[in-house]
Amino acid sequence: MTVTQSLARFIVGLNAPGAIPPEVLEKARVCLINGYGIGLACFDTPYASVASAAALAIDGERPDGATMLWDGRKTSLFGATLANGALFHGRAQEDACGAAHLGAILIPVLTAAVETGRMPVDRMLTALIAGYEAGGLFEINYAPNTTPVGLRASALYGAIAAAASGAIALGLDEAQTAAALGNAASFAGGLLQSFEDGTDEWRYQLGVAARNGWLAAELALAGSVSAPRAIEGGNGFIRAYARRDCDADALTAQIGKTWFIHRVVFKPYPVCAFNQSPVNAALNLRKHLEGRTPDRITVRMNPYETGYAGMNSQGPFFSVSGTLMSIPFCIANTLLYGAPTMKMMMAFDDPAVQSLVSRIELVADASVQRLCCVIDTTFADGSAPVTESLQMSVADYNYDRAQLRDLILRVCAEVNVGPESFAIIERFADNPAATGIGTVIECFADVRRRRAQ
Repeated sequence: MTVTQSLARFIVGLNAPGAIPPEVLEKARVCLINGYGIGLACFDTPYASVASAAALAIDGERPDGATMLWDGRKTSLFGATLANGALFHGRAQEDACGAAHLGAILIPVLTAAVETGRMPVDRMLTALIAGYEAGGLFEINYAPNTTPVGLRASALYGAIAAAASGAIALGLDEAQTAAALGNAASFAGGLLQSFEDGTDEWRYQLGVAARNGWLAAELALAGSVSAPRAIEGGNGFIRAYARRDCDADALTAQIGKTWFIHRVVFKPYPVCAFNQSPVNAALNLRKHLEGRTPDRITVRMNPYETGYAGMNSQGPFFSVSGTLMSIPFCIANTLLYGAPTMKMMMAFDDPAVQSLVSRIELVADASVQRLCCVIDTTFADGSAPVTESLQMSVADYNYDRAQLRDLILRVCAEVNVGPESFAIIERFADNPAATGIGTVIECFADVRRRRAQ
């Protein structure tokens, strides 16, 4: 069997009773809660309005369409997916599966699919799991090759993830699902340059990836024929993007053996996933500085993280796209003011922050594991240096429901969204069929109304 055929068999098999372990279903519910919860806190970000305007210009308003949650108007499934993907990505606080942000790709398109009648709501969790498993399989195996050359994992593997979700949503059989995955492999792609330049393209990549993946599934349903070896072929996905041969047997042996959704982690702060640990290290360090400001700071992190686009930027900063990526900015801001909020990340011209940023050196150190960080400080007055070494792992950010509830309530409180909204999305995640997608859409409508008062 080819890679797409093997993965298709697994995806279709998720529909069988008992195929999904209870702990996997619970993780999917937590991911769904996080996606909607972070989305509720993103109304102050500007990207959904831009995406909404573009969607309306292309597809217009459609009374029978899907809701753009930022303003309440309805447009096409694709248009709403673009707009809502930009909304959910607004704080850069969505979930992360390695270097890919799959939740903010999958949840908007599945929400739109339910609202427009393209997917029964009782398939929501299974479709979500299918997407995390397909996207996670490729991210863990090939992101170490694709990310360093400037390809964004979310856009690259997110299209395949969305095709897998679409296959469940549309009820595709194994052959059609394999065709959808092959189509998505041909439609995938996305660059990291916007992080380096501090611009906004990456805000919209998730909606585009979701659109491409869903289109891949729709084409398969309509009868399209795709390359059987779209993944492992000599001119296939892996050779083209990862620039290495694909060991198809080793890749497919992982399918169904490892549940990649368990690699999904959550971000306590509105900064890049790779900046969560530097912020936590800076918070720990801040307690020991006793109000002193270091003269020089050296930050040692894994080369995979320090080499990511935008991570070593020292400014000048003109957008939150630049600040949330910059390790020096995130550390300087945290040392001076504490745990970052979205408002703090938008203070681009703070002279105290910029002064400290200029004294921070980022060092790639292969001895430091991913998600770990070592901060060394020295002082102009000759007092003893202070070092903070933070050892973290995926498990530290793999929140259970109680931990996630605390995170969402804290984040939503920044924009005056109360706990009643969390309760609504939690009820939906627990039982989508009984609760209905309309309750989620109304939850976002309530936030809009209160903001307008």
